[in-house]
Amino acid sequence: MLKANYELELSATDRLIFEQLVPADHYLCQLKGVLDFTPCRRLVAECYAPKMGRGAIDPVRLLKLLLLGEHYALADEKLIQMAQVNVAFRFFLDWPLAVPLPDPSLLSQFRTRLGTERFQKIFHEILSQARRAGLVQDRLRLKDATHVIANIAIPATLELVAQMRTKLLEAAESFAPEEVTAHRQRADEIRQSSRDQSNEARLLLRVNHLRDLVAWGDEWLPKLTDVARQEPFVELLAQAHKVLNDRQPKAQDQLRALTDPDARRNKHGEFYDGYLCDVMMDADSELITALNILPANADEAADAQALLEQEESAHGNDVQQLSIDAIGYNGAVLQALSEDSNGPQVTVFVPPKEQPPPHPELFQGDVFTLNAAGDELTCPNGETTKTRYRDGKQHGWIYHFRPAQCRHCPLRAQCLAAQNPRARKVSKNDFQAQYRAAQQRATTTEYKQIRKEHPAIERKLNELVRWHQGRHVRYRGRWRVQVQFLLLGLVVNCKRIVRLLRTAPTAQPA
Repeated sequence: MLKANYELELSATDRLIFEQLVPADHYLCQLKGVLDFTPCRRLVAECYAPKMGRGAIDPVRLLKLLLLGEHYALADEKLIQMAQVNVAFRFFLDWPLAVPLPDPSLLSQFRTRLGTERFQKIFHEILSQARRAGLVQDRLRLKDATHVIANIAIPATLELVAQMRTKLLEAAESFAPEEVTAHRQRADEIRQSSRDQSNEARLLLRVNHLRDLVAWGDEWLPKLTDVARQEPFVELLAQAHKVLNDRQPKAQDQLRALTDPDARRNKHGEFYDGYLCDVMMDADSELITALNILPANADEAADAQALLEQEESAHGNDVQQLSIDAIGYNGAVLQALSEDSNGPQVTVFVPPKEQPPPHPELFQGDVFTLNAAGDELTCPNGETTKTRYRDGKQHGWIYHFRPAQCRHCPLRAQCLAAQNPRARKVSKNDFQAQYRAAQQRATTTEYKQIRKEHPAIERKLNELVRWHQGRHVRYRGRWRVQVQFLLLGLVVNCKRIVRLLRTAPTAQPA
């Protein structure tokens, strides 16, 4: 439980040492002067029992320790060693020299105790202090993402299936020991009998065994009543289902490793396994206003709405404009961002993707008109069709005229290419109005000015990656990676706030 008072009395020796050894222009001294971390204690109070247990170590000091670790790229054990002898660290923490520091393992427990939800609240609490100081404006947000490499080794498919089988049997041993023993015996038999076979044959045998094991697990689920046993087994059973589905010929979103089941594969120059760090930043103050961690193959463009909602729900503000790179040129995303039942939400500035038609000399889709119901298309010659089907991305309808309608059409030469003797197909996108608005906006002077501001978000991502080791994750699991980058975002924001709020040095007399 939390104590009623966390004030630690500094001795006269402590004050003398801090005054003599920590200069007033030290970064930690300036950070301590411009930001107040004590409100964070209230935000995490629900994580502690109100009247049980001994008094907990001050969560504000633990939070400051985590910030020091991320700022100076120190692992937990090294961080405690440095805080033991670094006077500036002690001054920032308000930790008397005679009071012992906590065990490094407590920092890991603290991260787990708070989880992503409380770290999100802490992140926005510090941002709200910058907002009250007049730093954050709602004029323009810049959004971009960078790739993050997971801390995993990718096993071969044969090894992945074997690992999945082993973990599932270990989770089931507590409630079905006899059946688990039988499955392990079968696994040994498969291993012995397939030793000299090809890898394809060995994989097939193990996949079939895992499929039987998953079917057996599905039958056991209704019988489980103990939550402590059920939760880990249900989670592993869901992973086993995914491993089997990933073996299908056209499977997407493949699980890469059981050590980090949330990591995915994508391509950024070269293929990598990991996550996307998606960031939104205030263009005026260059403070990060929202941050999210996505699987590497996630829809980065669609996350723009989630980032805006994250900030606006935390601060009650109303962002006016958003600048996003070409990946945001997506009709569904543009519609979700720019339209609302009560009027425009946010003006989106995105570079249009040039898609020249394959035959510009022929009739284009805009000369084909839809009826009021939107289910019948009329060509320039007056022929109509209701034959249609959805395109592959589910972003529009493709209308198909009959060959008899096009065979003797007087406008055939203006409608069909010579190598296409059959009928005309016309695509009508659901989001044509949004694309036209984005294209029209890209011709304005305001667009050109905003695109000049956009590189600031790339510099911010470079700061996370280059100066705070943000290219590689330290932990495994999406929520742990989210905590790591929320702390990184908080560290970067603290640096920026200090730079914006610190008092300019005065000239010394000659």
